[in-house]
Amino acid sequence: MSDILHHMITTGPRPVAPFSHAVETNGLVFVTGQMPTDPDAPDAPLPEGIEAQTRRVMDNLKIVLGGIGLRLEHIVMARIYLTQFERDYAAFNAIWPGYFEAGKLPARTTVGVTALAVGALVEIDLVVRRPG
Repeated sequence: MSDILHHMITTGPRPVAPFSHAVETNGLVFVTGQMPTDPDAPDAPLPEGIEAQTRRVMDNLKIVLGGIGLRLEHIVMARIYLTQFERDYAAFNAIWPGYFEAGKLPARTTVGVTALAVGALVEIDLVVRRPG
């Protein structure tokens, strides 16, 4: 049995609750759901709209993954949470594929939820596999 590593990325988004940015074991990395907060201005208002919030969440995920030597291409599974599912699902889907190589999208589940921390419209968590 391998060790469990708990990762906190110093340049990453400030956690909105007590958690590690990512936890790694046996080549799998579980990345905590990221919010559309600005790591450089964590108390700033959230970006307006699902498009801007999705981009900010993806940027935050890239920061967390980069902090442990991984990239978006290493994602195996993503869970997406939307507070306005009916309204925002299509707009989210228009942005999501642009972060991945054509034909190489991770597995994904998207659910509608009643609320997210900090009043966010979107949150994304990941399961990532470390290559090698």
